[in-house]
Amino acid sequence: MDRNIRDGDPISMRKTPVEPTVRQIFASNLRALRRAREISQEELADSAELSRTYVSSVERGERNISIDNIGKLAAALRTTPMNLLDPELSQRLRGD
Repeated sequence: MDRNIRDGDPISMRKTPVEPTVRQIFASNLRALRRAREISQEELADSAELSRTYVSSVERGERNISIDNIGKLAAALRTTPMNLLDPELSQRLRGD
């Protein structure tokens, strides 16, 4: 009998790390950068000409955001769309 199965940890039960989706990366970066700039969701939404509820749902990764709205949010945060898609940005902002 395989040692892993006997110990209650069959190889098939091991969790492999799941890479975040582009949507999750964008959402995390948007929230981290907004907080780092000490801007409320409402202030960001006003600057980007979007609703606060829309910005909130984007930050939670619930929206499949358009490229136009990515541009609006990036401009409102004085950054680039490319920066908001950087997989390491939110970690750098949090100091992880």
